[in-house]
Amino acid sequence: MNVQIFVPCFIDQLYPQVAFNMVKLLEMSGCSVHYNTNQTCCGQPSFNAGYWLESKDVCTKFIRDFGGADYIVAPSASCIGFVKNYFPKVFDGSSQYLEAIETGKRAYELSDFLVNVLKKEDFGSTFNAKATYHDSCAGLRECGIKKEPRILLGNVNGLELIEMKDVETCCGFGGSFAVKFEPISIAMADQKIDNAEATGAEYIISTDMSCLMHIEGRIKNRGSNLKVLHLADVLVKGIENAKLIINDEGRN
Repeated sequence: MNVQIFVPCFIDQLYPQVAFNMVKLLEMSGCSVHYNTNQTCCGQPSFNAGYWLESKDVCTKFIRDFGGADYIVAPSASCIGFVKNYFPKVFDGSSQYLEAIETGKRAYELSDFLVNVLKKEDFGSTFNAKATYHDSCAGLRECGIKKEPRILLGNVNGLELIEMKDVETCCGFGGSFAVKFEPISIAMADQKIDNAEATGAEYIISTDMSCLMHIEGRIKNRGSNLKVLHLADVLVKGIENAKLIINDEGRN
């Protein structure tokens, strides 16, 4: 299966290992992965800031960059949610309206694609840790993702997944919301961290590095011992751990 990958701006600049790990998982699942180096942004930041006309130019480029019939996969429910739910609004009344809808139909967040399209739920990973999962607003409400990450994590050997209180509550990031309403944003992140710490977890895992970036900032400010990991990082680290265990057993 041919798959085009979309690497969000912040992952490209700040968390490139997430993109590399996504590629590893897709290739392990039998996909032929293609990366268009001309790709840029999905257009969400400018759209959310009210610059709809400027956003349309960026969205038009996205449609052009990801033309064809291949699936489009990204390690971000936020970006995929925008393509699926807001491209039709951006191109409403435009000659590109139907093309925008078709692009959205081909776009998938990583865990959704692995579980529901590829039917791949177990990578033979081993990750000995306690963790809790954060449902991003985009993943939960815009992409309908709830069980998919948990199915993948449930098949990681040694990982104890503990649900936190108010797991579906926003972390407070929301892009420009964190800038415009900083005190509220900080309070929401602190509540999320409090709930995560109450589970005794060592890690907070999510499908969205944007949420985790915000949460991690408050974790460092508070001096908490919590750590954050993207779902793709957990699965790939777990695969590497499993290989080490097998090699050690072979030597013994």
